[in-house]
Amino acid sequence: MSKGFSTSSVGRKILMALSGFFLLFFLLQHFVINFLSVLSADAFNETSHFMGTNPLIQYILQPVLLFGVLFHLGMGIYLDLQNKKARPVKYAMNKPGENANWMSRNMIITGIMIMLFLGLHFYDFWIPEIKDKFIDGIWDNPTKYYEHLVHKFADPVRVGIYVLAFVFLALHLLHGFQSAFQSVGFNHRKYTPIIKKLGTLYAIIIPLGFIFIAIFHFINHSH
Repeated sequence: MSKGFSTSSVGRKILMALSGFFLLFFLLQHFVINFLSVLSADAFNETSHFMGTNPLIQYILQPVLLFGVLFHLGMGIYLDLQNKKARPVKYAMNKPGENANWMSRNMIITGIMIMLFLGLHFYDFWIPEIKDKFIDGIWDNPTKYYEHLVHKFADPVRVGIYVLAFVFLALHLLHGFQSAFQSVGFNHRKYTPIIKKLGTLYAIIIPLGFIFIAIFHFINHSH
C-alpha cells in the first residue's frame, strides 16, 4: 500500500468518525425530544413545533444533518469495499470470529439496515412535515406532532419494524462508538476504558429508550 493511499485512507476514516460523532449527538437530542412524548403531550408538541419552525434548524441544521447521514453511509460503504480489496485472504479463511467480533465485521450490514429504516422514518414523519410546510403552506399547527406520533405507533407491524431497527442500531453503535474515537487517534491508558464503557452504555440505553417509546405508545393508544 502506497503512502498516499494510506494517508487518504486515514483521512477518510477520520471524516467517517467525525460524521459519526455528529450523528451520535443528533441521536441523543432526538431521543430526548421523543421521550417528552411519554412525559407530556404538550411539552412534546411545543418542543417539536419549535424545532419544526426555527429557521436555523430548518434551513441550516436540517440540510447539514441530511448530508451527514448520506455521507456517513456512503463513506462507510466505500471504506468497507476498500478494506475488502486490500485483504487478499477473506476473513472466512482466517477464522473471523477470532480476529474480530460480529459487529465490527458487519458494520456495513447494520448500517444499511438502519438506512432502510430511516427511509420508513422519513416517510412516516419527515415527508409529511415537508408537505405541510413547503407544499400546503401550513406552518402554525403546534398540536399535530403528538397525534401523528401515536397514530403511527398504533400499528403493531410498524412498531415491530422500529424495534428491530433499533436492535440493529444498538449492534452498530456497540462497535461504532469506540471505533470513532480510535479513528481520530484518541487512545489513552486511563480514559479509553471509560470511553468504552460509556460507548456500551450509550449503545444499549439509547436504542432501548427508543424501543420503550414505541411500545409505550402502542400499549397506551392502540386500544
